[in-house]
Amino acid sequence: MFTISPASLWFTKQYPMERWAELIRQMPKEATVCLLGSKSDNALCEEIIRLAGHPGVVSMAGKLSFLESAALMKQAKMNFTNDSAPMHLASAVDAPVTVVYCSTVPGFGFGPLSSDACVVEIEKPLYCRPCGLHGLKVCPEGHFRCALEIPLNRLTARL
Repeated sequence: MFTISPASLWFTKQYPMERWAELIRQMPKEATVCLLGSKSDNALCEEIIRLAGHPGVVSMAGKLSFLESAALMKQAKMNFTNDSAPMHLASAVDAPVTVVYCSTVPGFGFGPLSSDACVVEIEKPLYCRPCGLHGLKVCPEGHFRCALEIPLNRLTARL
């Protein structure tokens, strides 16, 4: 079982939904994939499910408490998150976690603390990254390269 927490309060910290769907399509067909988030993330999770076309994906957005989410993350083979609250939840229970950093950087000091943690980010420097301490509502440069140029194989290597 895998979890993906695809949302963030800040657009520039959120890996694109099409990329999450691509990751899911690379997972074994027999795998269970739980999408985690709040009630406000329901539409995003449902669209990822539609795009992924994977039989084992279920949205748990808005259905679990923090403690229930943490317990599920602890049981997962891998938890995929953005640089957001679910990363910290995984760290709190020492669950395996792969964290995608788009516009922010782990050098800010907000990185994963799990014993099995991996940071995934663009492989080359960008003049505009980081664009803010906590992310922004839109990419100030209009290209969102910090997310779009992250190679998917960096995530699939953690399956």
